[in-house]
Amino acid sequence: GMSPLTGGFVRKAGAGGPIRLQGGRPEPLIRAARARDNHIVALRAVFDPTRFRGMVPPRTGGGMAERGTVAEVFGAFLKLGLTSFGGPVAHLGYFRTEFVTRRKWLSEADYAEIVALCQFLPGPASSQTGFALGLLRAGPWGAAAAFAAFTLPSALILLAVALLAADLTGAAAQGVVAGLKIVAVAIVAQAVIGMARGLCPDLPRRVLALLAAALVLFWPGPGGMLAAIVLGALAGQATGAEAKAAGAAGGWQSVPVSRAAGLLCLALFAALLLGLPLLAALPDAGGGLAFADAVFRAGALVFGGGHVVLPLLEAEVVAPGWVARDAFLAGYGAAQAMPGPLFTVAAWLGALSSAGPGGAAGAALALAAIFLPGFLLLLGVLPFWAVLRRAQAARAAVAGANAAVVGVLAAALVTPVATSALTGWAEAALALAAFGLLTALRAPPLAVVAATAAGGAALALL
Repeated sequence: GMSPLTGGFVRKAGAGGPIRLQGGRPEPLIRAARARDNHIVALRAVFDPTRFRGMVPPRTGGGMAERGTVAEVFGAFLKLGLTSFGGPVAHLGYFRTEFVTRRKWLSEADYAEIVALCQFLPGPASSQTGFALGLLRAGPWGAAAAFAAFTLPSALILLAVALLAADLTGAAAQGVVAGLKIVAVAIVAQAVIGMARGLCPDLPRRVLALLAAALVLFWPGPGGMLAAIVLGALAGQATGAEAKAAGAAGGWQSVPVSRAAGLLCLALFAALLLGLPLLAALPDAGGGLAFADAVFRAGALVFGGGHVVLPLLEAEVVAPGWVARDAFLAGYGAAQAMPGPLFTVAAWLGALSSAGPGGAAGAALALAAIFLPGFLLLLGVLPFWAVLRRAQAARAAVAGANAAVVGVLAAALVTPVATSALTGWAEAALALAAFGLLTALRAPPLAVVAATAAGGAALALL
């Protein structure tokens, strides 16, 4: 093109290559003009630093574009915590739009790599993804800010509703609770179908899911669920099942967690998982310790998304009699109408549990216990992920475990969800209508929850 400094035409031979003169002033003048141009740009950068950013070549590798502030992370995730309806899969879509497309915190491949890691681990995948984004953007305090901003809105609402639930009396109020239980049937059914499509794409994994469901129905409780997941992982290794390796091309490698810190987090996870049951069994241990142990164990064994926590929590807090089954299912139904992670149902359970402090303190204890294992695993694996993700045996085990959790959730759909909520033909018809709204019409979950709760109140008044 025409050079404004030489008056001739110049052509670049390639990025960083020589400039060849095709006409105009001699080569010495070109060199002098280029030097003058560099001095002018440097002086402008001193007096106007914003222009300097234009001299930086675009980022082509992995990693976060630049470090941010804790306040920036908190503000971004608070908006998502107030508006992100739709469950874990929808949350990942919201994150991509906000942080890859709009804010450009990281590249598409980098984001896919983070999602792949969080899907590989047990725990709430969307919350772990948000935690990792905050960590990479603003360090440990950024991770804490991302978690708090994304989680607290729905947790505080559920806590308030749980504390007010005892004051709700009369047929209409009981009908609303029944409606929340009914909508849980439709939402869990939708989750089972959606997860089966993604996690059971071939015949061996479909058979594995059916066998896992049969095992849990035959052997109810935490033992049967844990056995189903472990056997699923072993079966996945034996059959060579292949998990989707989203983000295989990701390039981020540098993380603000050392390998020593990662090993410490893994050791703390193992110590809590194995040590809490021993401490809870001591004669002078209080109910709060037993409740924390139960919720921590549920959070540590969740593969496949937030809905899978339903049967685990039911086995841990309903079976001992700490939370009534009707209250448990009503809370699960109410959680579907909330933005943010489904794991915040723990706030409802902690507030109502007869074990532990109850109220706001119980809600805080339950939230800490259910989210902590997933975050400890994430921090522990993060420094080693580049090597671990290439191991075929690890991917096959995760694929088998994911297929098994589909069966675990299907068993939970049968009992206790359907058996306790569908007490007659009218309730079954209402559940079918809610399922149709979710799947055929793709109505927003908040609208479906509200409509089904209203329908339950109407049935109670008839």
